[in-house]
Amino acid sequence: MTAAEMLERLVGFPTVSRDSNLDLIAFVEGLLDEHGVPHWRVESDDGRKANLLARIGPDLAGGVVLSGHTDVVPVDGQPWSSDPFTLVDKGDGRLYGRGTCDMKGFIACALAEVPRWVALDLEKPIWLALSYDEEVGCIGAPRMIERLMADHPLPAAVIVGEPTLMHPVVAHKGATNLRTTVTGRASHSSQVNQGVSAIHVAAKLVTYIEEVMAELRAEGRVDEAFNVVHSSLHVGKIQGGTAINIMARECTFEWEIRHLPSDRFEELVGRVNARAAELEAEMRDRAPEASIVTEALNETVPALADDNNAEVLALCHALLGERPAGAVAYATEAGQFQRRGLPTVICGPGSIAQAHQPDEYIDIEQLEAGARFMVALGERLRRA
Repeated sequence: MTAAEMLERLVGFPTVSRDSNLDLIAFVEGLLDEHGVPHWRVESDDGRKANLLARIGPDLAGGVVLSGHTDVVPVDGQPWSSDPFTLVDKGDGRLYGRGTCDMKGFIACALAEVPRWVALDLEKPIWLALSYDEEVGCIGAPRMIERLMADHPLPAAVIVGEPTLMHPVVAHKGATNLRTTVTGRASHSSQVNQGVSAIHVAAKLVTYIEEVMAELRAEGRVDEAFNVVHSSLHVGKIQGGTAINIMARECTFEWEIRHLPSDRFEELVGRVNARAAELEAEMRDRAPEASIVTEALNETVPALADDNNAEVLALCHALLGERPAGAVAYATEAGQFQRRGLPTVICGPGSIAQAHQPDEYIDIEQLEAGARFMVALGERLRRA
């Protein structure tokens, strides 16, 4: 089966993060069973989703992990010109479908090469590490990494196959999603002296969240390797109030912090929490029951730092030729692997510019480049 044929199969599984990925996992398990490849499921707490670990080659330390997430983002409300879960070749050098570049293309390249890897009698193992719920906070990967570290010989390198146009990426920002709930006191809008508007207070805090970025720039906390050179804070959703003539008792907004590897999430959220405490004290002067509460919606996805990666970067250069290494603003599972001491880079086919878009696609040339990478990896790890 070619990488394109494998991609057709994978795209056909509608593994949107809100839904199960078990049908795709079962398909991969069947493929691995055909070739005698040992594999292990690492399930979610409710059993509706699963990570999958597989080892091609000997049960030895020093292998290479190929990591990819099986979930995709929704297609709701997007103007697709074809069925998102059917791979379409329009004859323009692209393959269309949800997940083609982000990141079933990489997984397809790896799975298509499994039969040849098995036949090569590898000297060091190639690990497949397929995760769930990456798109909603890299939720599934940590327990998979824990199982890998606890039950198996230590790999030497990890390559996370997010779309990078087959250029190695050595750094990305960390990411945390948060929800802040402001509770004030309702009153008739003609009696503003009797109430405390949660919306007005939330607006002050939202404005301050944006101001933090200006503070970071003024402090010189920038990294020119990133296209957004500072840690970013962004409010994406806000909801509050019941009627135009009622001072809002509650307002909730959801926001994120994407921090540079050189910044600490705790310090950045601490700035916002300090401002929230000031606003809360002002509210309670008029309404003792008022409050501002912020909760994290996911465990912080750690940043990937350009550190301890010489060996895996050298491997990528050996397989691809010398290419400049870069940094990306989006978060991945790479930081989670690195946090456990595994040398990690990101490198995969396709462009992040097509990810999450209607009519998502991968250039056929990119898929072929990913397939050549997998062939070269097998040759690199085969017995002499």
